[in-house]
Amino acid sequence: MSVNPVTTRTVPEGLDGVPTPLRGRDAELAFIEERLDALGRGDGGIVRVEGPAGIGRSRILAEAAAAARRRGTRVFEGAADPDGQFVPLGPLLDGVLSGEEPLSGAQRLRDLATTPGQRFWLLQELGERLREAARNGPLLVVLDDLQWCDDLTLLTFHTLAAGLSSYPILWLVAVRGGSVPSGVRTTLDRIRQAGARELVMEALDDRAVARITEDVLGAPPDPDVLRLAQRAEGVPQLLVELLGPLREEAVTIESGTARMPAGPPAPRQLPSVARRLDQLSDEARELVQTAAAVGGTVTVALLAELLGRSSAALITAVREALDADLLAESGDHLAFRHDLIREAVEAGLPVPLRQALRRQAAGLPPGTPADAAQAHRPAPGDAARADRLRTEAAELAATAPGPAAERSLKALELAGAAAPERPRIIAETIPLLWQTGRAAQARELGATALAAGGLGPEDEALVRLALARLAVPFDFSEAVRQARAGAALPGISLTARGRLLAVLAVGLSMSGEHTAAEQVAAQAWETAAAAGDRSAEATLTTVRSAVSFHRMDLTEAFRQAERSAALADALGVSTSLWVPEALWHALLAHTTGRTAEALAVVEEGIRTTATQGRTAATRMWLMTRSRILLEAGRLADARADCEAATAEDDPGPGNLADVTLRYVMLRVALHTDDRPTARTYAAQARRMRSDDAPVVRHFGSWMLALTADAEGRPDRAMAELDEVMTSPAEDRPAYAGLIDPADAPVLVRLALRAGALERAAQAVAQAERRAALNPGLTFLAATAAHARGLLDNDLAPLVRAVRLYEDCPRVLARASALEDAGRKLAVTRRAEAVPYFEKALALYERAGAARDVARVRRRLRAAGVRKRPSPAGPDRVWPELTAAETRVVRLVARGLTNHQAAEQLSLSPHTVGSHLRRAFTKLDVTSRAELTRLVKLRDSGE
Repeated sequence: MSVNPVTTRTVPEGLDGVPTPLRGRDAELAFIEERLDALGRGDGGIVRVEGPAGIGRSRILAEAAAAARRRGTRVFEGAADPDGQFVPLGPLLDGVLSGEEPLSGAQRLRDLATTPGQRFWLLQELGERLREAARNGPLLVVLDDLQWCDDLTLLTFHTLAAGLSSYPILWLVAVRGGSVPSGVRTTLDRIRQAGARELVMEALDDRAVARITEDVLGAPPDPDVLRLAQRAEGVPQLLVELLGPLREEAVTIESGTARMPAGPPAPRQLPSVARRLDQLSDEARELVQTAAAVGGTVTVALLAELLGRSSAALITAVREALDADLLAESGDHLAFRHDLIREAVEAGLPVPLRQALRRQAAGLPPGTPADAAQAHRPAPGDAARADRLRTEAAELAATAPGPAAERSLKALELAGAAAPERPRIIAETIPLLWQTGRAAQARELGATALAAGGLGPEDEALVRLALARLAVPFDFSEAVRQARAGAALPGISLTARGRLLAVLAVGLSMSGEHTAAEQVAAQAWETAAAAGDRSAEATLTTVRSAVSFHRMDLTEAFRQAERSAALADALGVSTSLWVPEALWHALLAHTTGRTAEALAVVEEGIRTTATQGRTAATRMWLMTRSRILLEAGRLADARADCEAATAEDDPGPGNLADVTLRYVMLRVALHTDDRPTARTYAAQARRMRSDDAPVVRHFGSWMLALTADAEGRPDRAMAELDEVMTSPAEDRPAYAGLIDPADAPVLVRLALRAGALERAAQAVAQAERRAALNPGLTFLAATAAHARGLLDNDLAPLVRAVRLYEDCPRVLARASALEDAGRKLAVTRRAEAVPYFEKALALYERAGAARDVARVRRRLRAAGVRKRPSPAGPDRVWPELTAAETRVVRLVARGLTNHQAAEQLSLSPHTVGSHLRRAFTKLDVTSRAELTRLVKLRDSGE
């Protein structure tokens, strides 16, 4: 529900309880008067008032509304409220339908607002009513706290403001500065582009602070009182709340001056801070309270340690605290927006709890006096302390990389710029920062060390090794460059050289330079064996598996992948050179049809890394699972995993994201007929075509070929694959231009449409060779039969493929074979084709593949099937939702949080959130309460 900003915001009051004059805002009021003058001349527009919490935005809006009424201007006032559930369009509707002079036709507008499916007509009707009112005189529409408005209010506001720009309507909107939801930021960008004027509210100057102090206390302040007032840093709301209790308790008026005979009072809770704390979730409130007890600036990793959670688990709580304007970012630390806010939060905590948290944050044993905990600050050059921190970091690295990274950074600070051990500490810190999602900081740390020069060969080798490990997911070529440069340094240890060569082999293998990877791996094996380095051995075993995969010896590839995963597990993640090695095992299992095994490995990986706070590894696991879910026909889940992997901060055009997230998102978009998204990722594919890494160019080519084929341009699709299919045989992708064995039939179909018979035959030969070399893998036999049936236009291998796919969890591949078999039968035996089409249709519908569903329905109509029976069960109740979205909706309607639903469904909270957002959009609801009511109605059959 919306509320009236004038009556619910803190306004300075004097001793008699009467609101005091507005101080220090002469320029802002003059600006408002100027805009009201222009409105009186028929010139409307938009004014955006922006500033931090408590700065006086609402007071300015109230003054503007009063000034407009004095001029005879009709005023509508609305505001959003964070305390209640969002009512779609509520803030704007309450503004225009309430008050002394609401818009005409109020009942009609209310009826439209409460009737499902009428929101288009509501927008039209609301626009017409405002036009009608503006014909009779200028209007001022005030909308406060835009940051809390629902999406429909934001859309309606922007649409109406643009559509009514020629009418004498002034839209005066206020928004909190800093962090706001993306939808609000989009609206602000749009109105700025449309010419909105901006009024930015700054902190009050000292003169205004002194005058407000006098207004509140009833006399001019003495220097001590004024110094206390200046602690509010010019924020009116904090100033008023700080001063209010002083009138009763600490201030006396002596000789016409306000004084504090007993000195400044102890910090206390402030009403506005308490309200903002109450609006937070339990997790965010605990985080803010812990930060207040620690004092000063604080890192997320330290908060995670104190709260007993991983850094990744605090993402939502930190964002919530930032959005509430309680905390702010300060470099790589968090700090309170104002020290008064920190004191007010801390004042609400029991004293023993404050002291215990402060001791724990300082790394002091229980029982240390509170003043010692407060005063403890390690001095630079404390080598013994730095050594202890390094030891602690090494011990924590396997299970708590966040706290380990903080200890390593502290050790680096203590060591000093000239310490001989500094490069080693940097090399130890880089992987810890990367694992906890701070790749940019890690990269900058290493680059600065190299740029400074003066490193010995061993130190430089270790820093380059850390940077190469960091680069592997982001930039295959950079990983190769750093590892190669490090391995070439003279006089370095066998361990350092062996690990550099191992990472070099990984980089080359991931880049798609298979021959070079095999050659480097052979050299690395000798070096690692001489050094007795099991960590390098685990990484090199992964490379051996990839080499065997390239040669189509999948039995050996599996054997080596399982050995690599076992070695890495035995050694522990803190010593692994490429975290996590088991990723390759999961992807290999999926590629050969062992999807259930792959999913089990991935879900365990996601659970473990998320619990430990390994943000980078969790993201890599989510990317891998998105590939698996795509082919398993769980398109909505695949898309949600992609969104979850980029939810914290988009990894940008990183190579691993290129060959997983962007590939999956394009495929999902093509299957679901989401053309705008497909165009977006096709543009990414064109960029990928110029990457240094062959495998990235390969993925880009295949993505562009699929896009061109979907657009009905088979010749263009074939042209996109020219580079891949004519590359040197030793480095050509194992599947001759394909990403996955199930792509063989896709390529054959595409080549036949383009008349490229030679390429179609090449793809079939590769598929049959792969199946022959690996007779125990039914999935490979199915793809070979499917491809052969298409090439020869032969029903027998197509039917054989359908039979082989029956027990395979590759839903899209199976549906495709059923469709192709039905298509062949339909030429001469239409009735026999129908069961094949119907099975394919059911699989496509279950997957949510709208484009494929439409195509198969056309085939059924051509075969004489005019009407399909309605699906039974839950699909009839929730036809708008995918199966994954339905599962999430039902759990949320039972009262489960996103975290609880994620645990039940073995998904990440980000993935659950993605499903929930899409369900809200499809069902046209904007709150959990509204969703719960809808679930009860539908389940009851009403």
